[in-house]
Amino acid sequence: MTIIPAPRADCTTAADGSITFVVDDTRATALVLQNRRTGERLRLELAPHAVLATATGLAQGRWDVLADCGDDGEQSVESGIRDLRTLLDRVPEPPAAAVAVRIPYQAKGGALAVRSWLRAPHAEVGEIGFVQGAMTVEGRLYGAGLGPGAVVEARLRGTPGEVHREPVTGESGAFAFTLPYAPLAAAGIVKETFRDLWLLPSGEGGGAVRIARILDDIADRKGIYVYPARPADAQGRATAVPYYTVENDLSVRLDPVAG
Repeated sequence: MTIIPAPRADCTTAADGSITFVVDDTRATALVLQNRRTGERLRLELAPHAVLATATGLAQGRWDVLADCGDDGEQSVESGIRDLRTLLDRVPEPPAAAVAVRIPYQAKGGALAVRSWLRAPHAEVGEIGFVQGAMTVEGRLYGAGLGPGAVVEARLRGTPGEVHREPVTGESGAFAFTLPYAPLAAAGIVKETFRDLWLLPSGEGGGAVRIARILDDIADRKGIYVYPARPADAQGRATAVPYYTVENDLSVRLDPVAG
């Protein structure tokens, strides 16, 4: 019996955010993107290549790539060459009301998938640094203006209303803040604890924007960008470390120190 290899696709991203797919299987007439969580489907005809245009709506989430192979049915597509150079340090137009990101990536088992984000407004992380007892963050805000009362909130995950705020500075879309660790550990850290970081461009009581990093070619940042853990209090009873969540959002993890 002849075993027919699975379809394989190379893909290239363009400066406008579109993605072109080139499939090596002559049986394939179209690619089907299927949302892994909702089952929503999007069909892209191969003529001869498939193009996911910038204007084509793609809900936030992970999309598996399938090939319509006619009588052989739909088949999972193997990931080939992914040319993502145009995604490196992408800079959307500052006036943009929304930031749409699509990143092709190799999923488990070698299958091709697309990660999609759609955020309005969006607070993009730039440089993360460290000073004594604190972390510093620089970034850029898209789709909203930064007011004089802007603050960052470190929200205790799982406990609504438990927040620590620090002032934010910046102009022309850029923002920066310093987040000391000691206030986050003031109540004592007895188990692994998380603080999620939100930007409030117009100050306390205004709308909140989740701080994240999505404007590059990395679909899954967690586990790739690893930062050093630093003492979170003068007594050395806890440590703090910034990290990216599975959604590429920026958070802080606090851990008790044994002994």
